Amino acid sequence: MLNPQLLAILACPACDDRPPLQLRGAYLVCYQCRRAYPIRDEIPVLLIEEAVPLEQALPEHEERELPPQDEG
Repeated sequence: MLNPQLLAILACPACDDRPPLQLRGAYLVCYQCRRAYPIRDEIPVLLIEEAVPLEQALPEHEERELPPQDEG
């Protein structure tokens, strides 16, 4: 379980405007760039090269509820 205060300040390292990340299971996800960053041993791994596509990280039922991808 991540500390809520830590979660509140974490932002996506891949996006220029640094959107907040959301906790989804064993990942921190960015809905803007659609990346999922793993959490290993309760430590967020916020390395772009370690991120996986959002659709790969979420269960099928959550994929259907994803916000639409920006076309910009």
